[in-house]
Amino acid sequence: MFLDVEIKLKKRNKMLFSRDSQCLQALINLIQLQKHRTLVMWALDCAKLTLEQFEAKYPDERRPRTCLELCEDWARGKIKMPIAKQAILDSHAVAKEIDDREYGALCHAIGHACATVHVETHALGLPIYELTAIVLKYGKDNFPKPVSEKIEYYYNRLLYWQENTDEFELDWAEFLLDDTRPNKERLLNEKQKLKK
Repeated sequence: MFLDVEIKLKKRNKMLFSRDSQCLQALINLIQLQKHRTLVMWALDCAKLTLEQFEAKYPDERRPRTCLELCEDWARGKIKMPIAKQAILDSHAVAKEIDDREYGALCHAIGHACATVHVETHALGLPIYELTAIVLKYGKDNFPKPVSEKIEYYYNRLLYWQENTDEFELDWAEFLLDDTRPNKERLLNEKQKLKK
């Protein structure tokens, strides 16, 4: 299940997971079935734990928190994309500045979770980067259990939001209310299958 991760570890790749990772296929299939706003709720919700972990080590670095807060405002229609986009770029910038692969991956995970407001294909960036951080934390011999537990957490949280997103009766940006638009993650998957 983690053969691709082990190969990438040996090659010293920065990203240890991808859309092709066997361990992510069930989650990817579930992501492809969701409405955009369900994925937004899921990604922003999951990113809160990622942010807590990041801030435990870097409490004075506020850019990832600002990113999460502004993208929540963007999803609610309170601000426009350019402000949120800059906050997302700022979260990614922290990863390069701190020279800490594990916690840099957490910054990228937060940035991608937040960018899910823009398009569904960013949702997968959250697990790709956060799971990379988990592997870096636990090492090549001890990562399978915590990674498997985190994937199960993602899957269960997505099932929760699939059932409950619209129950909260939240304000949404106009573009997130359009349920006629196809899921971009599903479209990307279909396009990749045609290339094979």
